Amino acid sequence: MKNKKSKIIMLIIVVILLAAVGIVYFVKIVQPNYKAKQHQASIQDFYKIPDPISSEVPGTLLKTEKMDITVPGGGTAYRMLYVSELPDDTPAVSSGMIFIPDTEAPEEGRKIVAWAHGTLGFGNECTPSRSETPLNDMDNWLNGMMQRGWLVVTTDYVGLGVPGDPYYLVGKSESRDVINSVRAARNFDKTNASNQFVAWGHSQGGHSALFTAVYAKGYAPELELIATAAAAPAAELGALLSQQYDKMVAWAIGPDVSVSWPLIYPDLPLEPVLSKQGLRDYKKIAFGCVANELGELELKSAFKEKFFQTDPLNDPVWYEAIKEQTPDISEIHVPLYIAQGLSDTVVLPNTSALLIQKACALDKNITVNWLGDTSHKQVAVVSGPSVVDWMQDRFNGAPVINSCAQSLPVDPAVDPSAPVQ
Repeated sequence: MKNKKSKIIMLIIVVILLAAVGIVYFVKIVQPNYKAKQHQASIQDFYKIPDPISSEVPGTLLKTEKMDITVPGGGTAYRMLYVSELPDDTPAVSSGMIFIPDTEAPEEGRKIVAWAHGTLGFGNECTPSRSETPLNDMDNWLNGMMQRGWLVVTTDYVGLGVPGDPYYLVGKSESRDVINSVRAARNFDKTNASNQFVAWGHSQGGHSALFTAVYAKGYAPELELIATAAAAPAAELGALLSQQYDKMVAWAIGPDVSVSWPLIYPDLPLEPVLSKQGLRDYKKIAFGCVANELGELELKSAFKEKFFQTDPLNDPVWYEAIKEQTPDISEIHVPLYIAQGLSDTVVLPNTSALLIQKACALDKNITVNWLGDTSHKQVAVVSGPSVVDWMQDRFNGAPVINSCAQSLPVDPAVDPSAPVQ
């Protein structure tokens, strides 16, 4: 009898545990997925590209829709579709957002900040303007910009959120998406925008912002790029990949690169460079969302599964592609702001130190904000107030406080040399 009672108690415990697991699974997985699908269904029609589009002129604003969100600092948000251009000058459509402050625009028009987001994955649900959390990574600085009366415009990049191929870490494509988002915002009758803008980005977006500084004057002479700011920019790609190709972070950026770069480098070899697991999974991972896949990526790392079979810089085609997609600091002629967390394990601090070393050797106007105990994810938010103040000084024409006299807190990474052929 006692044994039977114990079995019943054990059975009850098992049932309770299974029920608890089921509840957790429902709350953590099923319910959020259902909500995400509902949200995507509710906005799907907006992201259908008009056929034909009304104009192929870069910066053409195709459509806008007011977003039902609270804008910190006081403002109104709109999602938009606009015309951009691929690296080969083919017209393409990108989505993005426009944030208009509640304050009255000055006579000369609103100053503009063009924000470029970091690596998120190519899935629709992680595209910022389509996301349930569209203000992600904008805490601590969007409010200050709204309070100052600046117009903030963001790009989702071509191929994210709308049909089309994505061009991840392709500088010419990213910069055109940023610049054409500014053009599109100026074409919106509610913005009262000036022609002056600052480019600002985090991680991949830092790469985009720096390439915007390289190309803006030649590509959009009607605009005036005042300055460029980047938080933990994925800029020194060679130094970064040579240190990270065999780490877990390669699973976060490698799939996107492997989808995008063959579009402009048709001879880029994947098979000898990617591992078997990388070749098998890269498309599935790239077209998902990084935030949703962290558990799977950590599991791959725990089982010693590597994305790259070998250092991609050892392959001549990869080396040249990486070199070409690294922004040339000598071609940047506006003030720079770089924020870098010293606890960053994604964009390593020594790669930003290399970027800063190059800029200082070329006598560039560069302000640097080294942030102790700040991770890759945190750096744009933590540096936000400092970035806003720095931008205000640039719009006001104040002298740049140059950081080149300061000693670097870490030794700069080594710029990889070309492989022996």
